[in-house]
Amino acid sequence: MQDRRLPGLRTYYSTQRRREWRPPTDVYETDDAIVVKVEIPGMNESDFGITMVDRRLVVSGSRPEPEHKVSYHNMEIQYGPFRTEVHVAVNLQEDAIEASYEGGFLYVRLPLARVRRIPVS
Repeated sequence: MQDRRLPGLRTYYSTQRRREWRPPTDVYETDDAIVVKVEIPGMNESDFGITMVDRRLVVSGSRPEPEHKVSYHNMEIQYGPFRTEVHVAVNLQEDAIEASYEGGFLYVRLPLARVRRIPVS
């Protein structure tokens, strides 16, 4: 098939669809819990959606763009919808999961399930 465009004519494609971005996420274990630490400054506590489904912790939300629009020379800070998922391969006390937000970090504490001895009668 022959290209029928004029020589020197450039084709540009523009998309308006925004993709979810993934904030930096650390996962570590303490003696009694798995801790998920998400770096996401500029948010309010009510801006987060946190769910636990099928051993997957999902943290999502949307960081609003600055209200004043300027002409950026360099833009590396992500805005808009975000999502991060963490698969947890251990048993948890799901009814005791806690989340807190401080200093630009979201902390989700996933308490480990306690071993329960079952007596034989």
